[in-house]
Amino acid sequence: MASKVSIPEFLAERSRGQFDDNGFLPFFFRLTNGKDRQALKVLLEEKPYIKVFDTMASQLKELVKSAQPNRSLTNEEIEHAVKSRLDGVSLHDYGVWVYYPWNEKLVHILDEQEFVLMRTNRNKYKITDEEAALLAEKKVGVIGLSVGQSVSLTLAMERGFGELRIADFDELEITNLNRLRSGLHNIGLKKTIIVAREIAEIDPFLRITCFHDGITAHNLDAFLLEGGKLDVLIDECDGVDVKISCRIAARKYRIPVLMEASDRGTIDIERFDLEPERPILHGYVEHLDVSNFGSLKTNEEKLPYMVAFAGLETLSARMKASAIEIGQTISTWPQLASAVTMGGGITADICRRVLLGHLNHSGRYFIDVEELIADPKKPIQPFVYLQRSLTRDEMLALAGQVPVLADNAITDKLTIRTLVEAAAIAPSAGNSQPWKWYFDGKQLYLFHDIERSESFGDYANMASYMSLGTAIENLHIKASDLGLEVISKLFPVVGQPLLVGVFGFLPKNGLARDQLADYLSIRFTNRRLGHGGELSPIHAREFNEAISDVEGARLYMLGQGYKKDKIAEIAGKSEKLRIFIPQGHHELFEREIRWNVAGAEKIKDGLDLRTLELSVKDAIGFRMARDPRAIQLIAEWNLGTALESATAKLVSSSSAVGLITMPKFDGVDGIAAGRAAERIWLTATKHGLSLQPVLASVLHFARLKYAHGEGMPLNVSKQFESMYREFVAVFGYNEQVEVPFFLFRCFVGGGRPDIRSARIDLADVYINKE
Repeated sequence: MASKVSIPEFLAERSRGQFDDNGFLPFFFRLTNGKDRQALKVLLEEKPYIKVFDTMASQLKELVKSAQPNRSLTNEEIEHAVKSRLDGVSLHDYGVWVYYPWNEKLVHILDEQEFVLMRTNRNKYKITDEEAALLAEKKVGVIGLSVGQSVSLTLAMERGFGELRIADFDELEITNLNRLRSGLHNIGLKKTIIVAREIAEIDPFLRITCFHDGITAHNLDAFLLEGGKLDVLIDECDGVDVKISCRIAARKYRIPVLMEASDRGTIDIERFDLEPERPILHGYVEHLDVSNFGSLKTNEEKLPYMVAFAGLETLSARMKASAIEIGQTISTWPQLASAVTMGGGITADICRRVLLGHLNHSGRYFIDVEELIADPKKPIQPFVYLQRSLTRDEMLALAGQVPVLADNAITDKLTIRTLVEAAAIAPSAGNSQPWKWYFDGKQLYLFHDIERSESFGDYANMASYMSLGTAIENLHIKASDLGLEVISKLFPVVGQPLLVGVFGFLPKNGLARDQLADYLSIRFTNRRLGHGGELSPIHAREFNEAISDVEGARLYMLGQGYKKDKIAEIAGKSEKLRIFIPQGHHELFEREIRWNVAGAEKIKDGLDLRTLELSVKDAIGFRMARDPRAIQLIAEWNLGTALESATAKLVSSSSAVGLITMPKFDGVDGIAAGRAAERIWLTATKHGLSLQPVLASVLHFARLKYAHGEGMPLNVSKQFESMYREFVAVFGYNEQVEVPFFLFRCFVGGGRPDIRSARIDLADVYINKE
């Protein structure tokens, strides 16, 4: 009588690969072997509740029919072929019984050679026998088991490997079940075990090697090399450090790397086996210090690397919109089961072709279903700009209609050039520099170069007039520095608003010099966070004194407290709503911002991105917000708090906010507001204070009040209307006789910016009559 075999001893002896206490490996009983027969008998006696699945009869029928695909066998022929195949072995003993300890199931299947033959029967000739034999020798590694689960299962179903190494330190959580195919009973179980079990239930003969602790510096080489070098590495992990380290090692060992991003079907192929000097991730991270990845701690430190891997510019609109919401209404990047499933199929297909030598290129590819299968796109209507600047000849002809202001005015060209140089360094909304100057030998003319400034936010040229006002103020201040008196007239030709002013300069001995001249060239915009703290009463007093000669100008200041914080909230929301307006979005991101150094230095207007002083996180969010489709989605979802936070933080961190009002909403008062703003700005510079205009709210309030919100989406208009009421109440000005023009933040210190806004060459804004 055969001795009784203990089940633990038997399982340990028969486990395929390293035995694991979690029991994720199947066990095999071949009943033609006496020891196996006895062990199975004992198992069933000890565990009578095991569920038994025996479909051997139907499997054998399929086997014999598939052996003669060119014939339609009769039932008698099938029975005869099955009996011949059994060759005296009982149906019960034929093949192999597979025990799955985790679900207490016992399944009777064909043994390995026949099982593989039948399970891959429908692969032919998508995969030939020769190719299947080659794949059976290959070793594939998968790091990360979200998309990686789908990849692994698809590879297993196709039998696209001989050994699969899977690595993940994580356990299944309920939030994973939107994209991972698993049951609720597996919550809390390691993802490696879940995937290994699923594959074993599909094909128990496949070899699966699990790295339950994920990939670390200590086991990476083992994952890549132990038991034979991997033929393909598939990276689907979340960790930046692992993404970089596994590529560095893969390049060292000449292992090709695949990665699928589950957004737009993005797939990366890096053939380090064929290109051992290839930069990792196609060079997308070359601008980053990859040697430093191990020391990255915070999400903000990791973000540039994550974005480089994801491909910020090529993300789908929904992913960009979702990314903007990370840390606000969601905690991490979203993934959908449909994308993960598709990604698994795509990656498995590419892996097979790489292994078989059918695909040898590297690169980033897209299989964007939403682009490939979509409703016809409506053509994008370009924004129409109707204003036209005057030509040189038109400016000269118009200047010829203006009487001479003073017969004995200064005509020295060098002096006039010096005055224009001072005017041309004045600040302007969006650094648009909307001015052209002409000197006819007697007097100087200022023209509005309206093509440079026309925008949705510049309703009735409000922002432009303030910009022209700052230039006029610089002209006056520099004139006083040279001992000159300025004689001027605004809008000297009726019906010709593009001729903004004419100026004559008289020598004036004893004229008091304006000390603000000392600060013209060092004034700057500071977009850094402030340090709080109150301004000195001296500062507020000098601000008021500085604008005392600007007729109608009135200054309101708010220091620390609820009111300033309320303005911070309004300023932040206004910046967000500005880009919720399609034209406003287009103008900020496509006309105003200079996205690269070369463009900023060549064009010399607009806002050099570097001058915005954005944090790494905000800079990435800013680039994502450049996609109008993403912003349209956020507007539709009524989200976008992150789009408010940068400006709101700037204002709330300041020492004070100020508002300049004027009596009327017209060009003359707009220019006066600009002159007042420049005088306050220069006074702040004198005292070492930092200043930044915050104009989105007041500019859009103007369109709301004087054009009933024309061109604004209804929900945007309503929000601006609500904020306008709060704005008036907080500052406490009389809206019946005062118009808000210039809102700014001011704070102590802050330092000088590393990059200042460029200025257009003087030759391009100044015409000197020869």
